[in-house]
Amino acid sequence: MSRPELLKDGSDRAFRHFVHDTLAFSARIQEVRGRLGGLIGLTSTQYTILITIAHLAHLAGPAGVGINAVAEHVHLSGAFVTIEVNKLVAKKLVSKETSAEDRRRVNLTITAKARGLLDDLTAVQAPVNDALFGDLTAEEFDILRTIMTRLVETAGRSLHLFDFLASDARTGSAG
Repeated sequence: MSRPELLKDGSDRAFRHFVHDTLAFSARIQEVRGRLGGLIGLTSTQYTILITIAHLAHLAGPAGVGINAVAEHVHLSGAFVTIEVNKLVAKKLVSKETSAEDRRRVNLTITAKARGLLDDLTAVQAPVNDALFGDLTAEEFDILRTIMTRLVETAGRSLHLFDFLASDARTGSAG
């Protein structure tokens, strides 16, 4: 790290500590997602996609939500989300209907079976989420949520920069 605003006394030690804590929290939240999904026979990713469809469909109303909206929300490719949605359809947890407005688009909704599983899961999910974020005040949560959204965006730009620099470095070393 070379940005002075992220260095403490000229050292990147605090930055490295932050990165390692972020990685540890990410791994733990993924583990929680995996375990919640496992309780209803899903992978972490399938569980995340299912609850995303439920959330976005609730906001979108009876028409449902499309693959691209789900993919954007979970920061995964549309092709990958399509594969996972098809697995959820096969498990009879998601319904996929062709859009009346645009025949190329599908509308996704969760089934009654999925709603029942998610409702039953609340008995575990709510207290686990409460414990996971138990040390945050409402104000801290709002700040963290806002910062995390910005960090997801900068992480995407960082990956593009990495690809550019790595490609340039490979080209330079080949010559």
